[in-house]
Amino acid sequence: MSVRVTTARLRALLLPLVTFLVVAGTATGCGPGDDRPRIVVTTNILGDITREIAGDEAEVSVLMKPNADPHSFGLSAVQAAELENADLVVHNGLGLEENVTRHVEAARESGVATFAAGEAADPLTFHADEEGGPGDGAGAPDPHFWTDPDRVRKVAGLITDRIIQHVDGVDEKAVRDNAERYDGELAALSTWMEKSFAVIPEGRRALVTNHHVFGYLADRFGFRVIGAVIPSGTTLASPSSSDLRSLTRAMEKADVRTVFADSSQPTRLADVLRREMGGDVNVVPLYSESLTEKGGGAGTYLEMMRANTSAMAEGLTGN
Repeated sequence: MSVRVTTARLRALLLPLVTFLVVAGTATGCGPGDDRPRIVVTTNILGDITREIAGDEAEVSVLMKPNADPHSFGLSAVQAAELENADLVVHNGLGLEENVTRHVEAARESGVATFAAGEAADPLTFHADEEGGPGDGAGAPDPHFWTDPDRVRKVAGLITDRIIQHVDGVDEKAVRDNAERYDGELAALSTWMEKSFAVIPEGRRALVTNHHVFGYLADRFGFRVIGAVIPSGTTLASPSSSDLRSLTRAMEKADVRTVFADSSQPTRLADVLRREMGGDVNVVPLYSESLTEKGGGAGTYLEMMRANTSAMAEGLTGN
C-alpha cells in the first residue's frame, strides 16, 4: 500500500513539470529532435517571405498572429525570450512594430544578429496628401514597403544573404535555390500587377484608404494618393472632424467614391466617411498589413497581393 501511495505522490509531483516542459516546447516551436537553427520574425508578412527562403534549413518562428495589427500587437514573455535566443531576427523597422521595437533592440544588444527589412528597402517618406492636406508624420519614413513587390524582391535577396551569413548550419545552395525560385514568383507577381492595373483609366488612379499604407504601391504603379480617413501611417492615430471634412472635400473635388479599408481594422471610420458623403461611397476591404490564416484569403504574401490587386482594379473601374 505504501508503495502505491508513494508512486501516486510521485506522479502528482512530476505531472506539473512535464506539462511545463511540453508547453514551453510548444511555445518556442521546438520539439524532440528539432535542433535546426532558429530565425525569429516579427511580422507575418516578413515571416512568410523568410520561410520561403529558409525552407527546411531553419526553424522560422513568427511572432505576429494572423489578422493582427503590426502597429499594436505585443509579445508574451516567452516570445520576448525567443528573440534573445535566435540565430537571426528579421523585423520591419521604421516604427511599424511599435510595441516590439524595444525587444528587438534588447536582442541586438545581447549579440543577436538583426535585420531591419524596411530600412533596406529604399524607404519612401510620408508626404502631404495630394488633395487632402498634410498627413500626420509627413517627412517620416514609410514602413509599408511590401506593397511594392519589386522592393520585396530586393529585401528577399538581403534576407537570403543574412541567413547565409548569420545562421550556422544551413545549406547555402539550398537557401539560394529557394531564394531564386521565390524571386521568380515575385517577378511574375510584379508583372501581373502591372497588367491588372493597366485596365484602370488614368482619371481613376486615385487612392483613399483607412490610413496611409499604399504609398509604395502608388509610387510603383502610378496612382495618386488623395488622402486617408486616418491621416497617419499608423492605425493608432485618430481622425478629427476637420480631417474628415478635408478628406470629404478632396474626394468630391477628385470625384473619388471608393475607400479602401484595412481588413485588419474595423471599417467604422470608412463607414463614417460614407455617411459624410451622403451614402454613395464604395468601401472595399484589402489585406494591407497582415496575412490571414491559411485559407482565409491572404494566407501568403503572394496570395495577399493578388487578392488586393484584383479588389483594387475592380473597385476603381467600377466607380
